[in-house]
Amino acid sequence: MIQQPSPAVQDSQLSLLHNMELLLAHPALKAFMCGSLSGTCSTLLFQPLDLVKTRLQTYSSLQQGSSRVGMVAVFLSVVRTEKLLGLWKGVSPSCVRCIPGVGIYFSTFFSLKQHFFSERAPSALEAVLLGAGARSVAGVCMLPVTVVKTRFESGRYGYVSVLGALRTMYLSEGPRSLFSGLTATLLRDAPFSGIYVMFYSQAKKALPPGTDPGPLSPEPSSLRLSVRGPVESFYVLLCYG
Repeated sequence: MIQQPSPAVQDSQLSLLHNMELLLAHPALKAFMCGSLSGTCSTLLFQPLDLVKTRLQTYSSLQQGSSRVGMVAVFLSVVRTEKLLGLWKGVSPSCVRCIPGVGIYFSTFFSLKQHFFSERAPSALEAVLLGAGARSVAGVCMLPVTVVKTRFESGRYGYVSVLGALRTMYLSEGPRSLFSGLTATLLRDAPFSGIYVMFYSQAKKALPPGTDPGPLSPEPSSLRLSVRGPVESFYVLLCYG
């Protein structure tokens, strides 16, 4: 005979389900989940270009004065020496960085916007500060993984895993190595994100009524999705590359 749970247990289960539904319905959490999904797709799609970019930068710094090497030459060299899957070398740290990183950015952006601009749209300068602030938070949080990702893609380090690389860097180079390049990263990413949000918000105001492709909208239309998809993927590629 199957014993039915007591009323107290049933109430506890219903309360737990209700709390989970409220949590999943929270706009900031929705923004985090949507941003993470966007980051996953963009990372898998554009990882070969990211790897070629890193190899080009590394080669240029090591081979000063030599003949210039183009993107196609690096691409073919990777395929010849490391096979086709070599183009996705470093995808693990890229995913570890980009998936939560984009989620942190969108959830922080949404939270700041709801806190300071719930009654009105931000001005151009406020949009710059909004985007730069959200990107700075995400950049600082994910910088250690960004450093590991760059080292993975360079092909000059024998790291096996992301956690192993973080541990090796911490023990051999100290904790400051995990945040190397922080100033340069913020000086690049924060203004870019601020300018991106500013142009995005100002272009959104110029659209006719009913065609607003606003981000984080609870009921996106087909036009919103058609505009947001390429724009947000392009943002992820540039800002998290």
